[in-house]
Amino acid sequence: MSFTLPRRYWLTGAGNGIGAALAEEILKTGAHLAVSSRLAAPLKVLSKRYPGQVMVVAGDLTNSQTVREIGEQIAQEWGSLDSVILNAGTCEYVDARHLDASIIEHVVRTNLLASSYCIEAAVPLLRAGTAPHLVGMASPATYLPLPRAEACGTSKAGLRYLFESLRLDLAADDIAVTMVSPGFVDTPPAANNDVPIPLSWLVDKAARHVFDELKHRPPEIALPALFMAALWPLSKLPDSGKLAIGNPMIRSQPPNKNQP
Repeated sequence: MSFTLPRRYWLTGAGNGIGAALAEEILKTGAHLAVSSRLAAPLKVLSKRYPGQVMVVAGDLTNSQTVREIGEQIAQEWGSLDSVILNAGTCEYVDARHLDASIIEHVVRTNLLASSYCIEAAVPLLRAGTAPHLVGMASPATYLPLPRAEACGTSKAGLRYLFESLRLDLAADDIAVTMVSPGFVDTPPAANNDVPIPLSWLVDKAARHVFDELKHRPPEIALPALFMAALWPLSKLPDSGKLAIGNPMIRSQPPNKNQP
C-alpha cells in the first residue's frame, strides 16, 4: 500500500493579513506548514487549532543568523520542503521633501534582504522536495510608480528581479518560481481610510484566489487589467488622499539607522 506524505510548506508573514488567511487555506488541505512571523503568539494559536500540522518558526527574518537557524530546524524535523511562500514584508511611505534614507534602508532590508536570506535557507530543502515551488509577494508598485512609494517600490522591484532571475537559474532543479501581486487587500486597518482604495479585495477572498492560482504553478499571478487601470489616478490624488492611502502602513517611529 502506497502512502503519500502531506505537502510541506514554509510561509512567512503568517501572523496577520493575507499571510494568516493563506495559512488557513493551506492547512485546510491537510498540508503541514512551517509558519514564521516576528510574533510567536498568533502562530501558537494556529498550531493549537491544527494539531500535528503546524511547525512554529517565529523570528526576525531580517537577521540572517535567525533565518539560518529556522532553515536548520525545518531540515532537522522534516528534511525537505515542497513549497515556500515568502509573504513577509512592509510598506512604509516616504516624504520626498524631507527624505529619510533610514526608511528606505529598513524597507529594503525587510522586503528584499530578508527574502534573500530565506531563499538561501529554502533552496536546498526545495531541491529535496516534491514538485518544489518558490513563491514571492510582489506589489503593484513594480508596475507603475505610485506616490510616496519610493521605498516599497524599490524593494519590491528588486525582489521581482531576484525571483525572475531565480526562475531561470532554478529551472534545472525543476523548482517552479511564481511572483504574486495581490493588489490592495482590505485588511481591518484599511477600513479607517478616508479615501477608498480602488478595487480592494477582502483578505480571505484574496488568499483563496492566490492559493487556487498557485496550484497551477504559474510564473506570475498578475493583476487584473481593470485594477491596473485604476492605479494611474492615484498619482493625481491631492496630498490628503495620498496620505490617507498610506497612513495604515506608516511607522509610528522611524527605524534606527543600521539597525541589525
